[in-house]
Amino acid sequence: MIILLNKPYNVLCQFTDDENRPTLADYIKTKNVYAAGRLDRDSEGLVVLTDDGKLQHAITDPKHKMEKTYWVQVDGEISDSAIQQLQNGVHLKDGLTLPAKAKRIEQPEDLWERIPPIRVRKNIPTSWIALTIREGKNRQVKRMTAAVNYPTLRLIRSRVGPWEIGSLNPGQSINAATEK
Repeated sequence: MIILLNKPYNVLCQFTDDENRPTLADYIKTKNVYAAGRLDRDSEGLVVLTDDGKLQHAITDPKHKMEKTYWVQVDGEISDSAIQQLQNGVHLKDGLTLPAKAKRIEQPEDLWERIPPIRVRKNIPTSWIALTIREGKNRQVKRMTAAVNYPTLRLIRSRVGPWEIGSLNPGQSINAATEK
């Protein structure tokens, strides 16, 4: 079984929490499925859940290099040189990232409002990029954009391997085996 969930902002990517914060259990009622990879509480977007341990391992193990694409809203108008740096790999405290696919994009169509909204500064524009990586270092995308001097304001995972977020709204899920 494969379930695709659009994880809302401020939801933990786990099924239980001792502090009673929102978790996947608030959105997924199917038993014995587990998230194949995580998204930070302050990130949004596609989470793939499965009851297949081998598939879960294939999605999360860095040696399989399954691509994950993120829509990233950054502080400022991102420069060509910053895009090039992301494409070449960025030096982080825990080493050099693998080269990424990075490109400027318009704000994704039909993008839902984030609650609470991101902070807005009247004199500083924002821009959007699509960033595709094949590894999963902790908070990697946010650290990569910060390393090229464009801090992440909003992070939405739009694709994991062959699965895409499509038209799922926050909190909405589908069984990927039955939906085509």
